[in-house]
Amino acid sequence: MYLIGDIGNTETKICLVNNSFKKTKKIFLNTNLINNKYLDKKLSKIFNKDYIFDKIIFCSVVPRAFNFIKKYLVKKIKLKAVEIKELKISKFINVRANKNQVGSDRIINAIGAINNKDNFIIIDLGTATTFDVINKKDYLGGVIAPGILLSLNSLSNKASLIPKIKFKKSKNIIGKNTNTSINSGFYWGYSGLIKNIINLIMKKTKLKYKIIMTGGLANMFKSSIDHKVYVDKELTLDGILKIIKLLNKNEK
Repeated sequence: MYLIGDIGNTETKICLVNNSFKKTKKIFLNTNLINNKYLDKKLSKIFNKDYIFDKIIFCSVVPRAFNFIKKYLVKKIKLKAVEIKELKISKFINVRANKNQVGSDRIINAIGAINNKDNFIIIDLGTATTFDVINKKDYLGGVIAPGILLSLNSLSNKASLIPKIKFKKSKNIIGKNTNTSINSGFYWGYSGLIKNIINLIMKKTKLKYKIIMTGGLANMFKSSIDHKVYVDKELTLDGILKIIKLLNKNEK
């Protein structure tokens, strides 16, 4: 049995995986609420069962939350959780950028995608909008832009006459009221940002890429750009599973 986790700025996913590498249970947590009491409430049922975990591996971009979870697991099951960057990443991917500054989520997404023959641009539409460029097994670097929902919330918080809206796909470019105008600006504005950055990456590198979108808004934007897009919302967790399989193989 394995325990894996993806700690993002907004949401944390914790997943139980059986010895056949099938995800058997997934728990979603609010990252901002993570403390001992919250973890007890959300996770106690897992640890009341006789699970024996072979490996516990997390991908985290929130050190505070990971430290809480790490200490909680030591207390509950006397096992240490390992964060991706504690492993020798060079065994899995060649990072041709400042590896200390590349987020664990971006590295693990790249590992989840690579197949040693294709080039990838991975677009993660989360708290931030990130682009990661992979040439076969080389992580070349990427682009970070403000997240869509983060930007929406910032606009409504800073501008007194701008309301909070429920963001959705926009059919019309010209809004007929404040809400539809904001929605149009963000939907078509970010569609243009995504298309332009993809085209600039292709122009700069002179390579062909498979485009993968992940994150909460991936399905909304997959048809808004002029390239074939693969949506994979399990990319981060699957990247962790790929690492576990490789570690197991090396241990034999």
